[in-house]
Amino acid sequence: MIAALLLIRSTIADVLPDNRADVFYSKYSGGGMDITGYSATARAKLTENFAVEANYFIDKVSGASIDVLSQASVIKDERKQKSGTLEYLHDKTTYTASYISSVERDYISETASFSLSQSMFGDLTTLTLGFSDTHNTVGENNGTADVPKVAWVGHALSRTYSGGLSQILTKNLIADVNLQVITDAGYLANPYRSIRFLDGGNAKGYSLASQVYPDTHTSTAVQVQAKYYLPYRAAVTGLYRYFTDTWGVIGNTYEVDYTHPIGNTWIFEGRLRYYRQGAASFYSDLFPFADSQNFTARDQNLAALDNTTIGAKVTYAFLPDGWRIFKRGTVTADVSRIRFNYLNFRDIKDFSLPQYTPGTEPLYSFSATVYQLFLSMYF
Repeated sequence: MIAALLLIRSTIADVLPDNRADVFYSKYSGGGMDITGYSATARAKLTENFAVEANYFIDKVSGASIDVLSQASVIKDERKQKSGTLEYLHDKTTYTASYISSVERDYISETASFSLSQSMFGDLTTLTLGFSDTHNTVGENNGTADVPKVAWVGHALSRTYSGGLSQILTKNLIADVNLQVITDAGYLANPYRSIRFLDGGNAKGYSLASQVYPDTHTSTAVQVQAKYYLPYRAAVTGLYRYFTDTWGVIGNTYEVDYTHPIGNTWIFEGRLRYYRQGAASFYSDLFPFADSQNFTARDQNLAALDNTTIGAKVTYAFLPDGWRIFKRGTVTADVSRIRFNYLNFRDIKDFSLPQYTPGTEPLYSFSATVYQLFLSMYF
């Protein structure tokens, strides 16, 4: 049954997944940003123990977030990402190595990663360990969106260490716990974002200055998830994630998902997610004066905020029993609506009028919609 497969497939470590080809389309709109993405993936098992996968992804960005617009910068860019993955299965252990190259006109990133997955105790327990190493080159467009003039401003390194444990507790219940630690070093600021500080000599009552970030950053996240298979073939999932970092940000995520198959053709899913975080220790919406502290930031991602996501997904198997070389074919549509509320980040783009003194502007909030469409062919 489909729901049962959804419940246990993440624990199967002694069989490599089927050959498949996927195409993907996504659209994000909200907060002054429009992002459109296209992706194609092909996966092939060369033997029962060895598989390869390749992916090509393009996303196009236009507009700018509110904190970027505060300094009159508009983004118009395209990111092209290529990745390749090798998988090798030996007994109960799966080894995975991958490489990702991502290029924008003002940002270049390369990531190499390795992971292993070990099935134990009659396939009831699965242990995963992973490591990735990322090298980034950061630039700044000093021209315009249509006529760029990029200056390279710095480099950043990032290393990710991860571990996870999945356990089938009963025939209806599976639980997972995952730990991820990320260390960053180098140029970590966003060159397009500025701080603001009180300035009586400016007509607005404030002036802008460049952000100053620490050159190191470490974050730790722990996630616990449980999936329960219901008697009528459906499944419900509960998730909690705790995040903390050396910049003082603490975040909590709560999520509930529901999966309901109908026959051998349809799968309906719904989700509700809530996230809340505190601000970074060196963040402020309005600093008292220039150079008031060693590190300064007004990046909206480092502000205190919460967001709520409501999403729905439907999968239709248009080839449930296969056709010629294809074992199965599915199409999936996914839509999410996200509401962002900032607790100490103010909208200074539209409200920098005389009736608002600096620091009294309305708090910023916005809604975003994300559309995704997948087509998958298994063979």
